[in-house]
Amino acid sequence: MFTLAEENYLKAIFHLERISGKGISTNAIAKKLDTKASSVTDMVKKLADKDVLVYKKYQGVFLTELGKGIAANIIRKHRLWEVFLVEKLNFSWDEVHDVAEQLEHIKSPKLIDELDAFLGFPKTDPHGDPIPDKEGNFQKIEKRLLSTLGTNESGICIGVNDSSSEFLKYLDRYQISLGKKIQVVSKESFDGSLTILINEKEMTISQKISNNIYIQS
Repeated sequence: MFTLAEENYLKAIFHLERISGKGISTNAIAKKLDTKASSVTDMVKKLADKDVLVYKKYQGVFLTELGKGIAANIIRKHRLWEVFLVEKLNFSWDEVHDVAEQLEHIKSPKLIDELDAFLGFPKTDPHGDPIPDKEGNFQKIEKRLLSTLGTNESGICIGVNDSSSEFLKYLDRYQISLGKKIQVVSKESFDGSLTILINEKEMTISQKISNNIYIQS
């Protein structure tokens, strides 16, 4: 059994490993979890004793296969609960993260399996992120950032890189959501801002915004 804090560490390291593809520094973990590096060092030692991670000097922290499996299961629970909250309880996509953070620590495998079946075995969460299966496998989703599109190119919005409440509320204000077609009308070479066509309306968005929207051509 793992504590809530230990599970949060495993999930954070898992996400960092998927991004970097290499060992994770204690400073990177501290930044991700908004805590002190000394606290990370203590937790890394505890988790290493439980055989869910290893620390290699000058290389960083690596999850073991056991650690990856546990982290993927936590992520599965989190994303399934997000789907449930949006589809069945009418939460908006900017409201679900904090609630799912609490629900992801429920231990009952049967509950989560039944939840998965009840929802029809969804492949992605409300933000477009893939939901791992029971074995911890993630479905590969072909996607690219909106910022990489050229003039007159278009694609369907399938996810976001930033799932913060502030960003999702911004998208809601401008009716940018999953499944919407976005066409690049023009691209400003000076600052990377885009004029896009969505919902039959033109609007200009910053490069910061387009760097956080995933599309599928």
